[in-house]
Amino acid sequence: MMETETISVEQSPCIAVLVPCYNEEVTIGTVVRDFRQSLPFATIYVYDNNSTDRTQEIARAEGAVVRRELMQGKGNVIRRMFADIDADYYVLVDGDATYEADAAPRMLSEAIDNNLDMVTGQRVTDRKAAYRPGHVLGNKVLTSLVHHFFGRATDDMLSGYRVFSRRFVKSFPAASAGFETETEFTVHALQLSMPIGEIPTRYIERPEGSTSKLNTWKDGVRILSTIIQLVKQERPLLFFTLIAAFLSFAGVLCGVPVIADYMRTGLVPRLPTAVLATGCEIVAALSLVCGLILDSVAVGRLEVKRLAYLRS
Repeated sequence: MMETETISVEQSPCIAVLVPCYNEEVTIGTVVRDFRQSLPFATIYVYDNNSTDRTQEIARAEGAVVRRELMQGKGNVIRRMFADIDADYYVLVDGDATYEADAAPRMLSEAIDNNLDMVTGQRVTDRKAAYRPGHVLGNKVLTSLVHHFFGRATDDMLSGYRVFSRRFVKSFPAASAGFETETEFTVHALQLSMPIGEIPTRYIERPEGSTSKLNTWKDGVRILSTIIQLVKQERPLLFFTLIAAFLSFAGVLCGVPVIADYMRTGLVPRLPTAVLATGCEIVAALSLVCGLILDSVAVGRLEVKRLAYLRS
């Protein structure tokens, strides 16, 4: 068990614990109780996402502020939470009782003492039931992709346990609807060069009777798609240059035999191949031009985001 730190009520800023939930009647009571004990000065908000069980009833009975979000998906819930709630610091945690509530004071202290905008709870466990090998591999692959395109920020990009500053929350665009919102957190912080940190936290399996809402393959594909979309939006010159390079290479492969035939015979016997090669080179040039134009747009968007961050 990791050592628990405490933050005095007199010195503490306004803290909000945000718990997105969907059919978590088995675990939500434990989550609310544990965080009330670890952060007695914080307000705990449980946002129910169309649960059909007793999630709302149990959370309310444990003393949480319960609200609803009708648009299905974790990203939609987080968008509503960030818009509705005002605080100095926000603790975001899943309602499945897999994260260590005792780590919250340490994460908050790390954020407050070092003036960080995001602190990620890095999942540490030796239990295969808690962190299945497929999930570990997927997390490493997707995290490595974000490191490659945007820079290194965290070793556990898909953790559902975070602490945010007010500036982060009120400048976060929250465009995703589902679990891919965790990827947006990391990219948003990296794009604005925010000070961020990471703390190891204990991670356990769900209790018996609790069911994960994460679909390994479906949500993995959605997260990968989100990374590609974010590269296109935030780094368009790189994105369209890669496309241009591929098309240009394909055009050369198709065009070299046609040119060789023409140099040898003075004829173009493979006219469709010549047209294909020419088309590839034209589209490659257009792609590069698009990248140059959209890169200027991305710089403008980044400046607007930075101003929103500084105003928060």
